[in-house]
Amino acid sequence: MRILMVNKYLYRKGGAETYVIKLGEYLKSIGHTIEYFGMADERNEVGNSVGVYSENMDFHSSSLKYITYPFKIIYSFNTARRLRCLIEDFKPEAVLLNNFNYQLTPSVIYELKRHNIPVVYIAHDTQLVCPNHRMKNSFTEGLCRKCEKGRYYSCIKNRCIHSSLLRSIIGAAEGYIYHALHTYKRLNKVICPSEFMEKELTRNIDLIGKTVVMHNFIDKFAPKDVERENYVLYFGRYSEEKGIRTLIKAAQSLPAVQFVFAGYGDLESEINSVENIRNLGFLTGSELEEVIEKAAFTVLPAEWAENCPFTVMESQSLMTPVIGADIGGIPELIDEGKTGLLYESGNAEELTAKIQYLYNNKELCREMSLNCASGSYDTISEYAEKIVSLLKGLIK
Repeated sequence: MRILMVNKYLYRKGGAETYVIKLGEYLKSIGHTIEYFGMADERNEVGNSVGVYSENMDFHSSSLKYITYPFKIIYSFNTARRLRCLIEDFKPEAVLLNNFNYQLTPSVIYELKRHNIPVVYIAHDTQLVCPNHRMKNSFTEGLCRKCEKGRYYSCIKNRCIHSSLLRSIIGAAEGYIYHALHTYKRLNKVICPSEFMEKELTRNIDLIGKTVVMHNFIDKFAPKDVERENYVLYFGRYSEEKGIRTLIKAAQSLPAVQFVFAGYGDLESEINSVENIRNLGFLTGSELEEVIEKAAFTVLPAEWAENCPFTVMESQSLMTPVIGADIGGIPELIDEGKTGLLYESGNAEELTAKIQYLYNNKELCREMSLNCASGSYDTISEYAEKIVSLLKGLIK
């Protein structure tokens, strides 16, 4: 089968990109022909035989090019034209569409459907119902659903996109336009990596009846007899929505507990100022794997709409229990009291208490570790089999 994978970034920038590259590599290894479309970037790890890509749009740039971005992020004729060149050469039988808003724009959906190509969208976030994709802003406790049913003026009122009035106006405008045009009705299927994501996306009536829940795949590791070290681990992005400041408060309240952080982001200086936090920086591969499997347990203190976080899945696959915030798709992955603990998202006092309780209860940690070994996540081969079956059904 000729499958085109579309994502705005074609290098491992985050979880979505890791998903795209790993799945594409595996599908290729079992005989399918895979090509990719996204933004041009010297860091790209995958691409296409024609060498056509969308313009690279860096919203953090101070370049004069940024002035033209508001005219390009609702509908990009340039992106549609370049994608057309690839379609005419590659002739894909089906498309796996990933993150596209703002940089690629929904122009890719219109172009793909002009060629009558089945499109399966993988929902890595809540972008189709929330302009800032996080369901979180500074004015609402918990998750925000104020843009439900197309009420996107709330995005402007609360400056939900990077606290910028201009960006929020553009995000709201995109929401209004594509809600009015019923653009997302053109998607053939929507894969939701969690039941939480399915519930949120079907608030958009254009997606009702199109969704299917498929938790993400995970690498399966053979259980090892690893000697645990006495530290609590966080790995991921150092940013506000990840609950880093709440975790820092917990660490400061527990000076006798050793914390290890592995990642990068805007809050790195705050992390480095805490005496009982050791910052290892960004780790991947075997280095990250070793840090995870030696931890007493990991913590995911999210304060936004986490979907199906690899943090939890990777930890459990390495037999490491998880304390996770009770938000988004996280509760679906943690069996309370058996593979980890849950706490109220954003509640620093409860998080502190849960960390102290589990840190002081080595026997419970050991039991949870053994329970993690019996996890039931799909391997990439099992997941790919479901994807291929779904695509074949749409092609027929």
